[in-house]
Amino acid sequence: MIEVEVHSSLRAFLREQGQPSWPHHLTMARLVARALRRSRSALIQTGSTHGSYRLSYLAPALLWQEPVVLVAPVAVQQWLLRVEIPRLQQWMGTNKPIHTGDAFPDERFKGLLITSPAAWLADRLEGLQRFPPGIPTLIDGADDLERWVREQLQACIQPADWDELMLACPKQADFIRDMRVRLTKSIFVHPPNPYECCLLEAAEQDTLRLLFQALQSAVDDNQYSYLPKAWKHFWQGWQRSGQLLWATIARGSGQFSLYCGPVEVATALSPVWSQQPVVLIAEALDLETSASVYRQQMGLGDLTCLKFSPDRQSELIHLYLPDGLPMPNTPRFQEALIQQVRTLLSLNSQTKGLTVILVGDVPLKAQLGSILAAEWGTRVQVEKTSVDERGILVTGWEFWRTHQSILPPPQMLVIATLPLPSLENPLVAGQVAYYKQRRLDWFRLYLLPAALRELQRAIAPVRNSQGVVALLDNRVNHRSYGSQVLSALSPFARINYIDASWFKPDTPMAPDHWL
Repeated sequence: MIEVEVHSSLRAFLREQGQPSWPHHLTMARLVARALRRSRSALIQTGSTHGSYRLSYLAPALLWQEPVVLVAPVAVQQWLLRVEIPRLQQWMGTNKPIHTGDAFPDERFKGLLITSPAAWLADRLEGLQRFPPGIPTLIDGADDLERWVREQLQACIQPADWDELMLACPKQADFIRDMRVRLTKSIFVHPPNPYECCLLEAAEQDTLRLLFQALQSAVDDNQYSYLPKAWKHFWQGWQRSGQLLWATIARGSGQFSLYCGPVEVATALSPVWSQQPVVLIAEALDLETSASVYRQQMGLGDLTCLKFSPDRQSELIHLYLPDGLPMPNTPRFQEALIQQVRTLLSLNSQTKGLTVILVGDVPLKAQLGSILAAEWGTRVQVEKTSVDERGILVTGWEFWRTHQSILPPPQMLVIATLPLPSLENPLVAGQVAYYKQRRLDWFRLYLLPAALRELQRAIAPVRNSQGVVALLDNRVNHRSYGSQVLSALSPFARINYIDASWFKPDTPMAPDHWL
């Protein structure tokens, strides 16, 4: 069986390369091989802080005699094509064809097709038929699957699209201009918020609907095929059930952009999974091996699930979790946070390595950056990648998630508050309203899982350096979900007071500091 061949070949390859950097290669490789042989879907949480696990799915994909589709981001594709695939093929003596592109080459192709998430999802969600059904598909980076799907299904009308619409419908140009002015006045009445967006209210949706109806009555075509692409896409998306409509606002320029996207992705994804067996590979998706919450969110049915944990020897973090700090929603929290950060930076001043301070609150992030810059000078940067080896980076969660792969692993990561999606964000509020309408536990099914996934991804680089994570959110100590947060951070050595020995260069932490 292919499982035996993969196990034998990969084990020999790893021995020839020396001590493997990831201890679960053979287990994962056998599961992927089994999924290919039995055409059964699987979900694998690697728990890995780096991409060395990729050998575990490349080996069976290259040894399998039938075609395989690999869905991966472009950066991952380039690494695989330049480094991993050539050396693995040379060792195994395989000559399986490798093709990259947005469509299946032809029906005779028996090789490995590597494609982007956007190309594969566009085919599956829009029925483009560029990929034949039934071809086993590996999806690397499923941590970002929901975001990929939302980007694929999202429609947008930019300011320039209004001019294009008036050119396409010159007889209705005055009416289009009037509707744009009406929307502008209405949208800019919404109070400012740090997220610079707002949900479209009923009156604003009625204005848009009136515009589309007028455009429809002008021609004998109820499908709006004559509309510019952006407008047609927006209208088609709006006709689907369960849509959120919102606007992003650029108050400085007096312009806005309109967006339409699904409130949940399970409905769109459910039909996709039956078209071929898939192996979803991610770092961390769910605390449970069965990934029941994630599967519900992604519309996944029954499939084989496997979950690996970070290595306790090489990926343990030092967790500073103080008790007694004010809660994040109290007036005293900001002052206490600044004092804690100052103390930690002072103790860490002699340690080489990047310090990252994660602040989800947008105004507080800017304020903290200004305060620290006044004391530590140019070492402090706010959401910039140009930081020196002893730099202090103040950043939000999205910037850190996007750029952490190109920044050096931090020696210390300070987390101001848990990354629970804020109900002050209109898009989050819209999704919470969706859960409430269906009498679902919106905190346990949406906010908390999103926070735990974000948290695990954020601390992953610290595991490489076995550095310090300072979590200054006292809710972890006093809320029922605190135990789940600690499970997401595991493995760790925990302390609830500041110990200067943690910050001495090249000084390992003594066991009696562990709690």
